Amino acid sequence: MKRQNETRVSEFLLQGLPVPPEQQGWFLMLFLVIYLTTVLGNLLIVLLIRIDSRLHTPMYFFLSVLAFNDMCFSSVTVPKMLEDMQSNQKSISYSGCISQVYFLIFFACTENIILAVMAYDRYVAICQPLHYTMIMREERCISFVAWCMFLSFLHSLINALLLNQVSFCGDVTIPHFFCELTAVLEVSCSDTSLNTLVIFIEGGMIVGIPFTFIMGSYICIWATVLKNPSAKKFFKVLSTCGSHLLVVALFYGTIAEVYLFSSPSMSSAKEIAASVMYMIVTPMMNPFIYSLRNRDIKQALNLFAVKVMFCKSTT
Repeated sequence: MKRQNETRVSEFLLQGLPVPPEQQGWFLMLFLVIYLTTVLGNLLIVLLIRIDSRLHTPMYFFLSVLAFNDMCFSSVTVPKMLEDMQSNQKSISYSGCISQVYFLIFFACTENIILAVMAYDRYVAICQPLHYTMIMREERCISFVAWCMFLSFLHSLINALLLNQVSFCGDVTIPHFFCELTAVLEVSCSDTSLNTLVIFIEGGMIVGIPFTFIMGSYICIWATVLKNPSAKKFFKVLSTCGSHLLVVALFYGTIAEVYLFSSPSMSSAKEIAASVMYMIVTPMMNPFIYSLRNRDIKQALNLFAVKVMFCKSTT
């Protein structure tokens, strides 16, 4: 279509969740409970790590960053989705859509890299225990997080700026419950080959490199364990790395379901359901995974509960 026939739309229409109208109320309550659980659960993790001096270690520092990131990641889409579920006009402004794309990419990229940094932390702790305190000193941990956010900022900025150059014609309905980048590009009436190329190359690198690094770290960890195998060492590694491995499997598994294993024949409802898993359910599950499988977190939680009860009894 010629450039003069292309217009800069003021808003997009979101198709929303494929939920029957008579069940909207039930799903609204369900996702509200999930969102509140996500925010409160991750906030509790951050608070426990902050107030308990025993948790002031690199592993829990990175966990607090992950928890805060999960809380923000879920907050980019869920409040808007809940608003749309009780409204007949599921619209989002043009600037709001671009902003949503930017922050979604930013927090997804941050989670991706933080998981790789956490894998490196476990590698150093198990494979180089005598040098752990020197390698994972406080300033280095902070620099890891700073670089993670800087790379995420660049990655999300590039995609948002390229999306801002794309044109749309007339009333545009996005077949999703949020402004998912590829879904927005599909409804464009201009050439999006550059956007697709950047997503394929840069997006592949930003996901592939950390994932490869995580797998490499755990190969080295298990190779170290198997050099002198013992039941005690095996269970120690499993208790130390089990939660992280479960979070990695949940995060990458749901993303792969959406972006790698989906096909043109896959229905829109199935794609949306897969997106709900990694956008909404996964951030809610992470606090439970770490708290239920982590003795230090459970001890900190019990101590926090005792302090709260003591404060109530003295007032």
